[in-house]
Amino acid sequence: MLTVYGIKSCDTCRRARKYLSEHDIEFRFHDMRDDGLDIRTLERWSGRIDWEKLLNRRSLTWRRIPEVDRVGITKEKALALMLDQPTLLKRPVLESPQLMAVGFSEKRFAEYWTKA
Repeated sequence: MLTVYGIKSCDTCRRARKYLSEHDIEFRFHDMRDDGLDIRTLERWSGRIDWEKLLNRRSLTWRRIPEVDRVGITKEKALALMLDQPTLLKRPVLESPQLMAVGFSEKRFAEYWTKA
């Protein structure tokens, strides 16, 4: 089963969910704010894809972090920050036994499900 991790108020997450629904792709949505996020999940994800792909360096939350804390950020520090502030994660995060992906692109989504 595909799980889509995101934030319900996120426009990108809404577009991804709409795409999946319109293409009859079964999924469950996990709101990282309402349903929570734990370190085991972040570590599992970072074991499947590069942790830097999870970090949203374009977010307002990232820009609010003092530069001294952003420079030379390590995996451990990044995961701790993401755990504390889920808006630091690129969204949505899609996870199933066969797929691990971050972000939404209609073209990429079409590629994922034509290969399946």
